[in-house]
Amino acid sequence: MKGQKLSRRDILQGSVALAAGTAFPSPVRAQAPEPAAITPALVEAAKKEGKLIFYSSMDLPVGEKLGKAFEAAFPGVTIQIERSGSERLFQRIDQEFASGIRAADIVNSSDASHFIVWKKNGWLMPFVPEDVAKHFPENYRDPDGMFATSRVWLSSIAYNTDLVKPEDAPKSFADLLDPRWAGKMVKGHPAYSGTIMTATFQMVRELGWEYMEKLARQRVMQVQSSTDPPKKLSLGERAVMADGNEYGIVLLKEAGQPVEPVYPVEGTPTISGPTGIFKTAQHPNAAKLFQAWLHTRQTQQFFCDFTAQHSVHPQVQSKPGRRKISDIKLMKEDAEGVEKMAEEIKTRYARLFRV
Repeated sequence: MKGQKLSRRDILQGSVALAAGTAFPSPVRAQAPEPAAITPALVEAAKKEGKLIFYSSMDLPVGEKLGKAFEAAFPGVTIQIERSGSERLFQRIDQEFASGIRAADIVNSSDASHFIVWKKNGWLMPFVPEDVAKHFPENYRDPDGMFATSRVWLSSIAYNTDLVKPEDAPKSFADLLDPRWAGKMVKGHPAYSGTIMTATFQMVRELGWEYMEKLARQRVMQVQSSTDPPKKLSLGERAVMADGNEYGIVLLKEAGQPVEPVYPVEGTPTISGPTGIFKTAQHPNAAKLFQAWLHTRQTQQFFCDFTAQHSVHPQVQSKPGRRKISDIKLMKEDAEGVEKMAEEIKTRYARLFRV
């Protein structure tokens, strides 16, 4: 089994044995636990454990800054961050469970469909932070309390303003098929990045595989993470970003780099990043403390301010000068659709783009 790549279907078929006797959820839904506040008792229990291990698809600098803020808020509890692309994390977690390894306490993925699989496998611990119960919309939190959406962001088009004039910049996904952009674009890979997996699903649903076939003929530079296209753009290695995380472009622009986001007329792919605790967490109280802290208004505001991502917490405000997500035409999310189509996307994408 070592080195063998498993499909989501393989993972689900093996779930009964791996979930310590837990079968797929029955039609009768379990009741979510009572909302939990950050109490002195929880903090003390977390300090006794002393650490937690966080598997995350967040950019490493983002995760590290978040981790330092958590450690500053709760001295005596350290956080170890294991960062990778969501699709790689998905495989790693399955392989660890299959081998009896229970390293991760808590996980954040940029592919919300992963939580469908982990929940079916019985791998997640029910825990509902007080702020999630009070403020988060129902469609952004699991009804059984297994996970909650910690962040929302977009996968947009963008261009280098030193290489492309505003009047010449693409305004739509259709514009990317113009011969002028052949050999001048960069994009992420759905087999590595959860952001790109989710964005690819939405684009295929709205534009069809025929669109992807035409885009593949444009000699597009292929990179792994959704964080890579904004960097390639700012360095001038490519003129146009076909996909990638929009918040990276916003932060680079704010730092004075020659980049500009474009929100396609067809709609911009939207991505949710849930966080959940594993039932097998070795540091369960520290994980609960982190989950509760992460979804407070204060932490959500802090996170959005320094990452240029968005929160579904209604008390969080957009940083002045930034585009509000409510003002952008969005493509609709569908985690269940991604879960069903993920293997097809990986296979067809690899064949079309020859990667």
